[in-house]
Amino acid sequence: MSVTIDSAAATATVRKTPWYRSLFVQLVVAIVAGIVVGACWPGFGAELKPLADGFIKLIRMVIAPIIFCTVVLGIAHVGDMKAVGRIGVKALIYFEVVTTFALLFGLVVGNLVKPGAGFDIDPQTLATGAEQIAKKTGNGELPHTVDFLLNIIPASVVSAFAENALLQVLFFAVLFGLALAKFGERSGTAAGGVGKQAPPVILEGIDHIGRIFFTMIGWIMRLAPLGAFGAMAYIVGQYGLSSLGSYGKLIACCYLAALLFLVILAVLARVFAGVNLWKFVRYIKDELFLALGTASTEVVLPRIMIKLTEAGCSKATTGLVVPTGYSFNLDGATLYLSICVLFLAQALGVDLSLGEQITAVGVLMLTSKGMAGVPGSSFLALSATITAIGHGSIPVAAVALLLGADRIMDSMRVTVNLLGNCVATFIVAKWEGQLDTERMRKVLDGEDVPPLEDADPMSGYALEKATS
Repeated sequence: MSVTIDSAAATATVRKTPWYRSLFVQLVVAIVAGIVVGACWPGFGAELKPLADGFIKLIRMVIAPIIFCTVVLGIAHVGDMKAVGRIGVKALIYFEVVTTFALLFGLVVGNLVKPGAGFDIDPQTLATGAEQIAKKTGNGELPHTVDFLLNIIPASVVSAFAENALLQVLFFAVLFGLALAKFGERSGTAAGGVGKQAPPVILEGIDHIGRIFFTMIGWIMRLAPLGAFGAMAYIVGQYGLSSLGSYGKLIACCYLAALLFLVILAVLARVFAGVNLWKFVRYIKDELFLALGTASTEVVLPRIMIKLTEAGCSKATTGLVVPTGYSFNLDGATLYLSICVLFLAQALGVDLSLGEQITAVGVLMLTSKGMAGVPGSSFLALSATITAIGHGSIPVAAVALLLGADRIMDSMRVTVNLLGNCVATFIVAKWEGQLDTERMRKVLDGEDVPPLEDADPMSGYALEKATS
């Protein structure tokens, strides 16, 4: 049941597509229009938030079943519990090493640039800071490490999907995929064949369900420019461009650190996977601009999984690494948090010792893992870190100083988080021998490649691209 497309016909069709139908062009126009509306009519721009919220909710509506179908199909085709375990362990080790490096790298940049120097904040003026943070976070808190790990196990299968808990859906999908692969082996043996060559009927059913959800994503993505427009108009209208001046040094420091960190990611991608990160950025430019416009990496998760698979990563590796990375590999967020710790100390005229900075890194290594999906998570993580440092001159209420700049940092965090997870997928796939390097090279060079041969909803992307 493979999707077959004549390469020449597909290429010709793509070339005939009018420029104004390009998602990239539409997103650029929408983002610029959103900035203009938010700057010129702040009140009206702030009221456009429902456009972004509605689009994000539409995407989140189908993320859980897409992850389930993709992971189950990938694992069922691999059919090797040890291979799945190796992918998971290697991914988690990579995540821990890279995020820890991001924290340390942020401290180095923060110590050199000193983004908080010159603020001279009087702690007495922060009396209402705690109330502002409580309002921002809804009086929530980050889960403790044990609670976070236990929460990966869903109370029930239904609740995992109903609550859109991606790690819980991933956990169930892995178990289901392994059980399905085992069932396929028994069916194949009973039929006198091999399980992988004679997959059970349920595998074909999941394949069809996956295709249906990817078709839905194709429809929803037509609203992407509208969502990006609403999000950008809201951010600029609500927070204003004036905050760019007030927090100019902090913003410049964070974006400089992000740029340098992306250079490091590019080196990792080239050395360990043979991937040219610049070519990959051009390849996912639509998804990157959508993530930037909506300040969310979740909205591009399905399309990023499609493109990574099209670029040669196996279904199993993509399905395991990408969703896990959304909780364990927040490179951009960790980079931002370590810089902000130093910013707060410097703004209050406090000189943190090396031991206190190391303590901050240790706390952030834990709190950053439970940030995904928690409202105001960056403020909660910073509050926990300030408390753990135990420096009396830095009140927890000081975290409120970042309220005016936090949303402006979204573009930095989203870019680094997204590219960090993509690089991780390539590297883990290469380590496991599940990266088709020749296909990857051709795709990133823009050359024609044959559609994926196996019955895989991912291959529907080739059809969508050829007929769009």
